[in-house]
Amino acid sequence: CAWSIERPPGDTAGCTFCHTSSEERCSTCHQRHQFDPKVARRSEQCKTCHWGKDHRDWEAYDIGLHGTVYQVNKWDPKQFDWNKKLADADYVGPTCQYCHMRGGHHNAQRFSTVYTSMGMSMADRGAPIWKEKRDRWVSVCDDCHSPRFAREQLQALDEACKDASLKYRETFKVAEDLIKDGVSDPMPKDLCPDFSGQNHIWSLKIGAYHDGEAYGGKTGESGEFRMSNCTDVERLCFESVGYFQTYIMKGMAHGSWNDATYSDGSFGMDRWLVNVKQDASQARRLAAIEKKVGVTWVPESFWKTGEWLDQLTGPYIVKNHPGKTIFDLCPDPGWLDTHHAPAEEV
Repeated sequence: CAWSIERPPGDTAGCTFCHTSSEERCSTCHQRHQFDPKVARRSEQCKTCHWGKDHRDWEAYDIGLHGTVYQVNKWDPKQFDWNKKLADADYVGPTCQYCHMRGGHHNAQRFSTVYTSMGMSMADRGAPIWKEKRDRWVSVCDDCHSPRFAREQLQALDEACKDASLKYRETFKVAEDLIKDGVSDPMPKDLCPDFSGQNHIWSLKIGAYHDGEAYGGKTGESGEFRMSNCTDVERLCFESVGYFQTYIMKGMAHGSWNDATYSDGSFGMDRWLVNVKQDASQARRLAAIEKKVGVTWVPESFWKTGEWLDQLTGPYIVKNHPGKTIFDLCPDPGWLDTHHAPAEEV
């Protein structure tokens, strides 16, 4: 993600700790020096990585019904016998591992469902194509609940995600119209180069979803979410979907309905939608006044350069590899290669 790729290493210690040194290592969960399965079976082992603003797993579990049952009973060996293998566990309530590593299976995504991008994808999650994954999720819930109850909870989750998508689409449309009408301050071409070494593609033009010259770039060229050195409207759009919409999905999925609603979930999306509308209104009024009095808008230079901005990947590429982008410099771009990918693959 651009907010990690483009920044100097000291800015993203929280990203790199989990996504490099800790990811897919046995000692991350079993703990180095101890390597005790009893330790790895406790929910707290997931907490180091799986919490925070853009992946609110621990918080959603901890303050939800299941997490409360766990916290008040985890000291009682009659309720949580950590000596038993996970396949033999008969806990009074589920741990993270009980549901996500069912029976001790180490592929934690095996019992996930279709909530890709942590709930941000606008998909019909009740469509027949997802039936197998949906049934698999229900098969975990019905260890303690009826299948009907489990499916009703998943339907409630679907409805919450649909409502969130309505808010986000409206938030996005306000920002989109500012860009297309040329009244966003600054415009993409007036920013320092983004993580790819380009500075003309709108940060919310993801993949081929928003195509056309009005968004900058050529056909198939992709922008990337940014939350720094961009307009306040764009940052609010990022936070609305990247933070608050994921809170909604995580909260509903973990039985933490207050989290999905009050703790910057749906109420947070309401607030950011209002703020984006207000910012857009002020920008349009200011643009109208400037036009009437004959003021020519010239973007401030601090959007282009600065002591911190000069440390970002984009300016580095432009300075040291003129005419190149990160896609040219990476011998095997892999997942980064949405830059040239056809629409159906993005």
